[in-house]
Amino acid sequence: MTEMNMLSMETNSPEETLEFGRKLGTQAKPGQVYTLVGDLGVGKTLFTQGFAKGLGITEPISSPTFTIVQEYEEGRLPFYHFDVYRIGDIEEMDEIGYEDYISGEGVSLIEWSNLIEEILPEERTEILIEKDLEKGFDYRKITVKTPKKG
Repeated sequence: MTEMNMLSMETNSPEETLEFGRKLGTQAKPGQVYTLVGDLGVGKTLFTQGFAKGLGITEPISSPTFTIVQEYEEGRLPFYHFDVYRIGDIEEMDEIGYEDYISGEGVSLIEWSNLIEEILPEERTEILIEKDLEKGFDYRKITVKTPKKG
């Protein structure tokens, strides 16, 4: 397993979550794969909207729940937004050309990536978003793990 660097960020509003996503998007490089995990309603799509803004994408970003992947070509890099929540089995990923997406020059962000763990690339940035209602309705803890450069 690749050694990882870890960064945790706390946000207290949807705007802060969006902004943190935007900052990460501005740093994205060709071929990077980001995995995104968190419970329903935790803000994964909001984070992804910010991430897309960071790539210079202005069109609306919604969760591709029924199509598995949405492609956005207008930003500084092609952006492939996956939502694998409703995937039946791993073979569905082959059918949509998953390998071509993640090995290309674009940036891939995969929501519910824990459901396809066995086919994720080892070199990836992992993002976990967690709520803690004791700290407030809009509180989020966002943990980002990136591969250590060796």
